[in-house]
Amino acid sequence: MKTIKGPGIFLAQFLGDKAPFNTLENICKWAASLGFKGVQIPTNDPKILDLQKAAESKTYADEIKGIVNAAGLEITELSTHLQGQLVAVHPAYNDMFDGFAPADKRGNPAARTEWAINQLKYAAKASRNLGLNAHATFSGSLMWHTVYPWPQRPAGLVEDGFKELAKRWLPILNEFDANGVDVCYEIHPGEDLHDGATYERFLEASGNHSRACLLYDPSHFVLQCLDYLQYIDIYHEKIKMFHVKDAEFNPTGRSGVYGGYQGWIDRPGRFRSLGDGQVDFKSIFSKLTQYDFAGWAVMEWECCIKHPEDGAREGAPFIKDHIIRVTEKAFDDFAGSGGDEALNKKILGL
Repeated sequence: MKTIKGPGIFLAQFLGDKAPFNTLENICKWAASLGFKGVQIPTNDPKILDLQKAAESKTYADEIKGIVNAAGLEITELSTHLQGQLVAVHPAYNDMFDGFAPADKRGNPAARTEWAINQLKYAAKASRNLGLNAHATFSGSLMWHTVYPWPQRPAGLVEDGFKELAKRWLPILNEFDANGVDVCYEIHPGEDLHDGATYERFLEASGNHSRACLLYDPSHFVLQCLDYLQYIDIYHEKIKMFHVKDAEFNPTGRSGVYGGYQGWIDRPGRFRSLGDGQVDFKSIFSKLTQYDFAGWAVMEWECCIKHPEDGAREGAPFIKDHIIRVTEKAFDDFAGSGGDEALNKKILGL
């Protein structure tokens, strides 16, 4: 067994225009001061990382790595959540997702998709240059508007949807494969890959591509009423990344899983700071350790109540206290009687 690495922190929700959140150097020093050992870096903010430059220049990638290492940290992974979303966008969501793309690609879905695909390919090369072996992203979605169908879905719609999704992702997956990096899809409502069944459909459509892996985030399963512990039992061989994020689900007579179009504070399903929700992290860390998960435990902060800086300050020791240092011997070794083949045969009556 391996001891899970951590604690790490996903920087996306903390970046801003004011120190210490305004530069990679400053935010790394801040994270280290709280006890974090690694940072997961989003790739949509050029003030902390120029993705194309990191892909094309090993020297630049080494400089980025040097900034992080100087703070006493490691880079856990890169993230292209926003760009991955744009690989597949249903036209109903064009206006809402246009903000994820550069200004010159907005209003032009074809150009936006091409840009997103190229961004993912840059991420593959940048990950290699940084010495990383896993990458976080979203799948995008062509079918989310049919998730709870009325009227019923036409025959073949889902099969055609996954066929198209795989067609868009296969060149990206092949690029990651060429660079020795796993693509870890965050299974997330709003994405076509939003539970185990949809992940399996995508795997089938992509020819069971070896680089199509998983980012495990139990918070999204709490809000779907999905068994997030059994999920580990089923998919542990594909889980290459771990977001430590808490959530709660408290349905009422007025509202349930769909949330009633309410703001986060009033929804039955809410993301919470670590330790404030309902996720059984002791069991999660035990299962991931049991299955030899070799990656990082990375805090993703999202909470509609607590201040993010307090969530981060509490998050590092929370993760540290849940990481299990694996045993190097069996608990009953003290009672061992030794033995050899002759003794074994004697015990067996042979």
